[in-house]
Amino acid sequence: MDTLTGPGVTALAGLGIVAGLALLVRGLDAYRSQVRVSDTSTSTISSIAAGEVRVSGLVEPAELTLISLLQSFPCVYYRAAVGDSGEPATLDQGYTEERSIGFRVRDSTGSLRVFPRGARVDAPVRFQGETGTLGDEPTGLDIRRGGPTRVAEIDRAVAAADLLRVRTPSDWSPLDGIGGRDGRRSYRETRLEPGDAVTIVGRAVPFSDLSDPAGADIGDGTAASLDDPEVAADIAEARAAGTLADDAASAWGNAAIPGFGIGRPVDEPEIDPAANRLPLASPDEAARSTRTFQIAPETLVLAASDEVPLLIAFGEPAAVAERGRMRLLIGLLGAVLAIASAMVFAISVNGGSLA
Repeated sequence: MDTLTGPGVTALAGLGIVAGLALLVRGLDAYRSQVRVSDTSTSTISSIAAGEVRVSGLVEPAELTLISLLQSFPCVYYRAAVGDSGEPATLDQGYTEERSIGFRVRDSTGSLRVFPRGARVDAPVRFQGETGTLGDEPTGLDIRRGGPTRVAEIDRAVAAADLLRVRTPSDWSPLDGIGGRDGRRSYRETRLEPGDAVTIVGRAVPFSDLSDPAGADIGDGTAASLDDPEVAADIAEARAAGTLADDAASAWGNAAIPGFGIGRPVDEPEIDPAANRLPLASPDEAARSTRTFQIAPETLVLAASDEVPLLIAFGEPAAVAERGRMRLLIGLLGAVLAIASAMVFAISVNGGSLA
């Protein structure tokens, strides 16, 4: 029994317990998702009705796309994790950034708008690596230097002007200061990108039923909600004082005109007579802007609710269900590991005896 005693054995047994329980929890969580996917039949988008539904199709961007942190890829969801080199794959002890944004899912019959706030997202690992022993960063690392969002439909004239703009080189990185004493870091990023096949289980509701449509795109919980007591108090105070604008045009002026920010307003803006007049958007551009930014109140959308959580999983239903079964199997093996480690831990603590 001497081989099962000592501080080293005790520490390894403790790690085994933690790792095994973590695998078990992950497996049970995947099993619940697999059951939801398997127990709900797929509906075509053109035939869905209000209520719990399962749809499967391809991701399409809506107004904006996200730019991922570690690879600067356009996406609708990402979770980027950075930690000391050698940390476990979850990297929960380092820096983690998770964001999602509204998108559309399209099947052969049509498209449906998805508001992912509060959703559980099962996305594939797109990038994983760590700093080399000589300080060289892993191939494919392209840390985002600008803002986290980009207009989904890029105007060619605006894009050309942006490419010709002269920028001052910078060594700044949003990850400065993160890493071990030797500066080495581990990286891991999961993403959902335009064109990915996804399976979504959630509640289809009329757009007008969303409690906070303006904040429904935000996946990291950083946006203020209308349910927030402070926000509600500010709104009530503004209403009482008569300073709350009735519409976006009154509140934002020219900024409320679609296309104004990129020099293609759909309506004539109010500007100084001496200023250069902006060219109005073409009828096709104006129609596209209307389709993109205006959602009719009766339009059905997918969103999370208190009764029906929203699940967004990478892949078609059969692949999602199979992935859930495999993760459950790994979770059960984790339970075996935790039990065995607990026995070793008890023997080690008691000096080689279970008594």
